[in-house]
This record gives sequence, C-alpha cells and structure tokens, in this order.
Amino acid sequence: MAAKKVAVVIGSLRKDSLNRKFAHELIALAPPSLQLEIVEIGELPLYNQDLEENGATAPQTWTHFRQRMQDAQAVLFVTPEYNRSVPAPLKNAIDVGSRPYGSSIWSGKPAAIVSVSPGATGGFGSNHHLRQSMVFLDMPLLQQPEAYIGGAAKLLGDDRKLNNDSTREFLQKFMNTFGAWVETNAKN
Repeated sequence: MAAKKVAVVIGSLRKDSLNRKFAHELIALAPPSLQLEIVEIGELPLYNQDLEENGATAPQTWTHFRQRMQDAQAVLFVTPEYNRSVPAPLKNAIDVGSRPYGSSIWSGKPAAIVSVSPGATGGFGSNHHLRQSMVFLDMPLLQQPEAYIGGAAKLLGDDRKLNNDSTREFLQKFMNTFGAWVETNAKN
C-alpha cells in the first residue's frame, strides 16, 4: 500500500523557528504509512476575494498552493501561538485554501495540530483557535493525544534534534496515532 501524502503546514515563517525544527523532527518520526512534505505559506498574498472574482485570475501563488494542497491526503499543522491565537500567515493560508466558496481544498482531509512554544502553555490558545477553524473546514481532526509542546527551546540540542527522551516518545506516539487516523479517515 502506498504511503499517504501529508502536507505539513508550519505557522511560523522564520527560517530558524522552533516550529520548523519540530516539524522536521515530526517528519523523521512518521510511520512508513505517511509521506510528509512541508508546504510553504510565506509567499501567499493576503486573501482578497476581489483578486479572483468577476473574471480576475487568482494570483499564481494561490493557484500553486491550492494545487499542492489538493494533492495532499492529510494535513499536519505545526504552529506557534501569537497573542493567544493563530499566526496571521497560517490563518491566511487557511483562507486562501478555503476559497472560492464551495471549492475548499481542506474539506474531508484528516488533520492534526502540534503547537510549539518556548512558553509554558505550549501554544494552547493557538491550538484551540485552529481547532475551531477545522470544524468549519470539515476536517476530521485527531483529538487525542493533544500536542502542546511547551519549553520547546530546551527540548532541542545544538544539532536541532530532540534531546529529551520523554518528548521523543510522546511525539512518536503522536505520529503513530496520526498515521492510524489518516489511514482510517483519508478519502483516497
């Protein structure tokens, strides 16, 4: 059986972000049933319905992003928390992918969320705001285990790899559970 294609969407645009580092660790921990690939969101212009209505052609970056996401069978969101909510680039990517109305690339794709923060709460606010959007987007979302990675900077060594065995074990369990979730819920 072919591995399911999973788009990894990172909420932070920083090249050296904790979230990007953790995304790479999650990819390394993925079971063989999943093929994970990061889909970049940093170049997406802000969503503006006028850019694709009344004969206008949607920006090329929107079209390319929508096509890449359409090919994915599942989505793993890895996000920081900004002001107790979802970072603007991630919310914009969600909006771009959900439009035009009735043509959402998100609908029916199984998903999971990992929030990563240097703070103690592990991005709880961002994680739950993103969960609210998943309900509307009709994405079956992995509920357990929940993944809030707090104190994240201390969990990575100088080599950018996990240096904490209990976190590695937890993330391995998370990815194995996500793999089973995708197998059960992916449409194709």
